[in-house]
Amino acid sequence: MQSLGPALYVFSHVLMAFSVAFGVPMAWAWFHDDLTHELQWAACAGLTLASGAVLWLITRSRRRELMPRDGFLLVNLVWLVLPAYSAVPLMLMVPGITWHHAYFEAMSALTATGATALSGLERLPVSINIWRCFLQYVGGLGVMLLVVAVLPMLGLGGMQLYKAETPGPMKDARLTPRIAETARGLWGVYFGFSVLCLLAYRWAGMGWADAFMHMCSTMGLAGFSSYDASIGHFQSAAVEWVAVVFMALAGISFLRYFMVLRGMTLRPLWNDHEIRTYAIVLAASIALVTLMLLAEGVYADGPTAVRQAAFHVLSLATTTGYATTDYMQWPVFIPVFLLFLGTFVSCAGSTGGGIKMVRMVLLVKQARRELVRIIHPHVVNPVTLGGQAVPAQVMAAVLGFMLFYGAATMGLTFLLLLSGLDLVTAFSAVVATVNNIGPGLGEVGPAGNYGGLSPFQLWVLSFAMLLGRLELLSVLVLFTRAFWRR
Repeated sequence: MQSLGPALYVFSHVLMAFSVAFGVPMAWAWFHDDLTHELQWAACAGLTLASGAVLWLITRSRRRELMPRDGFLLVNLVWLVLPAYSAVPLMLMVPGITWHHAYFEAMSALTATGATALSGLERLPVSINIWRCFLQYVGGLGVMLLVVAVLPMLGLGGMQLYKAETPGPMKDARLTPRIAETARGLWGVYFGFSVLCLLAYRWAGMGWADAFMHMCSTMGLAGFSSYDASIGHFQSAAVEWVAVVFMALAGISFLRYFMVLRGMTLRPLWNDHEIRTYAIVLAASIALVTLMLLAEGVYADGPTAVRQAAFHVLSLATTTGYATTDYMQWPVFIPVFLLFLGTFVSCAGSTGGGIKMVRMVLLVKQARRELVRIIHPHVVNPVTLGGQAVPAQVMAAVLGFMLFYGAATMGLTFLLLLSGLDLVTAFSAVVATVNNIGPGLGEVGPAGNYGGLSPFQLWVLSFAMLLGRLELLSVLVLFTRAFWRR
């Protein structure tokens, strides 16, 4: 308790605050006179609030400023425990669901992965689908950014949490003098885009409930839908283009949008090397997939091929995971290529998963630097980004991250292979969950889901989603002896 107390104290406030989230589906049930489900949502909210209150009573004497170790403990507590509370309404309202599937679904939602273990989504209570999608909205930018925003009210600093939670290799840059102000600014930008996305989906023909749910999963780059056919259910080019636009916007760092609004200039976007590379890779990928679809005769007309290519490139590259068709039926190069894009295209500071574009840019620059050094061993040729030399410790962190990323991907794949899963499904499922993409290949492709996997396989992939959401090192550091040494 001496070491866990401060983290548990703050977590008690997180738990009590999280109980408010149950009010969103509860309001829907109340609006539609669904008394049974309304009472169940109220019970879930009460359970979460009571748990947080009891934990606060136990740990209030442990209140102190958080140290870096406390920050890592806290973010892991949040992402391990909140899915358990989020899974309770699924257990109550989804017929025949097991705890393994419920926890997997909740973890997938809060980590904005979008890998579903449920089928027959149209037959579920609407409040359950709203809950699944709303969890992705909250998890998209990070539950912990909410915590950072309210920590000053508790008399505690939030920089340690910001470092543990914020995606990307350069986490020390503050955009405002107070980190809580930055967090509130990011949520303000996120909310503003969300309103525009909601209205755009409504304009494209969705009902308000569908527009809200798909706004949540689009802005969270998560990909849950209220239909088994995903976006393909609507059979609407307008809906697909709305999704394309907002997936592309959400794949860019919200930090940059905040700087644009604060300075009233687009220069932070135009001058950002990562964003320029992001746009180039997406444009080139759409062109390549379009040409392949036309050359292989999958689509006969250019506009349809362009729309399908743009939609699925954006969906997979930004780790959203929507689909309008079973792209596993396309030439085999395309689904594998789309899964590959999902591992790195999203920008750091966006709601997407993967290793992030900035890391890929730095790795390519480092590789090119080593090639030059082979020919000119004594040349001074530092890795630069945005015209400035990248510090050696940042490059070391990127290389260390990639080492753990490769080891985790292979290790988890071998675990699934040992459990009896076939190679394509095992490897693609790990890639899809570690990178928070959602759909993989084989059994877990766009025409299937994760519901047929065994409990052991679901728990392995739940851990993979946790690793991906917290960018591996924030989780793996807990398994080191040095972390627990006094």
